[in-house]
Amino acid sequence: MKNFVAHNPVTLHFGKGCTDTLGEVVSRYGKKVMLVLGKGSAKKYGYYDIVMRQFNAVKCEVIEFSGIKPNPLAADVDRAVKLARENSVEIIVALGGGSVIDSAKIMSLCIPEDLKAWNVMTGDAEPRSSLPLITVLTLAATGTEMNAAAVLQDHNAGEKRGLRHPLNYPKHSFLDPSFTKTVSREYTAYGIADLIAHSLEAFFGDSDVSITDRFVAEIIKDAMHWAPLVLENPGNYDYRANIMLDATFALNEITLYGRTTGDWGVHTVGHVLSLLYDVPHGASLSIIYPAWLKLQKKRIPERIAKLGELVFNTTNIDQIIQKFIKFFVFINSPVYLTDIGIDNTYKNDIVKQLSKNAASGMVHKLNNEDYHALVGFMM
Repeated sequence: MKNFVAHNPVTLHFGKGCTDTLGEVVSRYGKKVMLVLGKGSAKKYGYYDIVMRQFNAVKCEVIEFSGIKPNPLAADVDRAVKLARENSVEIIVALGGGSVIDSAKIMSLCIPEDLKAWNVMTGDAEPRSSLPLITVLTLAATGTEMNAAAVLQDHNAGEKRGLRHPLNYPKHSFLDPSFTKTVSREYTAYGIADLIAHSLEAFFGDSDVSITDRFVAEIIKDAMHWAPLVLENPGNYDYRANIMLDATFALNEITLYGRTTGDWGVHTVGHVLSLLYDVPHGASLSIIYPAWLKLQKKRIPERIAKLGELVFNTTNIDQIIQKFIKFFVFINSPVYLTDIGIDNTYKNDIVKQLSKNAASGMVHKLNNEDYHALVGFMM
C-alpha cells in the first residue's frame, strides 16, 4: 500500500429536487453567471428552464455559452473565456454531461488571467486562481462532477489530453437522477462502459489494496446489476439513481486510496480514437479494455485473476476477458473497431497517432510493438 493524501472539497447535492437550492447556493459566489451548455438537450428536455427559474429567483444575470461537443475542444473554451471576461463573469455553472463540465473547469482556470486553454492543458501556463464552478449533471458517466480532472482536445496540436489540477474541483455539484431519464439508450450504455473503465483504471494502478480493490469490484458489480434494468426501463428513477451514484464513486478518488495513481493507459489510447474518428468516449473504452487485458494477460496474470475473482468469481483470465466482452455486447457498447466502421485499413493510421502521442499508462507502459498488438486485438 502506498502513502496517500485524501482530499475532496466538492459539496455533493444528490436526489430528486436537489436543484431547488441551486439559486441560493449560486448567489453565495456572485450574481453574474456564465451558464455553459452542450448542443441543446438541456433546453429540449426542460432542465434549462429549471435552472433559469433558480437564477431568476435570486436575480442573477446570466450569460450563456452553448455548443460544447461530446469530445470538447480547446478552441471553444477560449471563445467562452473571451465572452466571460467581456462580461465580468463571477461564477460558472455547467449544465450538462462530462464534456460540458470538463470545458467549464478549464474555463474557470483560464478566465482570471486570460490564459489559453491548450497552454493550461499542456502545462505551459500555470493557473494561480479560478472562478467558482458549480455543476448540474445530466449524464451519469465521467465522474467529473466530484473530481479535479478535465479532458480537452486540440486539432491544431493533434492531441486529446487530460489535466488534473487542484483548482479544478467544483464548489458544488447537483445530481438529480431525474435529469438523466432522457439520455438515449446508446449514451446510457456508453456511460456505464465509462464508469466501469474508470474503476478498472484504478484497479490497475500502482498498488493492490485489499479494501480499495473491493470498492472497485463492488462498483463494477453494481453497475452490471443495474445496467439491464435501466436500459430496459430508462424512466425509472431508482435505476437511474444507482447508476448515477456508481459513476460518481468510480472517479471521486475513493478507488485510489492506498495508491498514488491509476494506470490510465486505456484512456490515452481512447483519446486517440476520439481525436481521429470522433468516437464517443465510453464507446472507445469498451473497445479498448478487452484488447488491453489480452495484451496484459501474460504480464500481470495475478492482478487480472484477482479482478476476476472479485467481480466474476473466477480466476481464469480468458473467461474474465470474455465476461467483460459479453457484458459490453449485452449493453450494445462496441467491442471491436469494426463495430463502429473502422477496419484493418485504418490500423497504420491509429498506430502512427498512438506513437505521435506517446500513448501509455502511468504504471503499465506501452511501446510501438504494443500499439500494433493492441490495435490488432481491437479489430
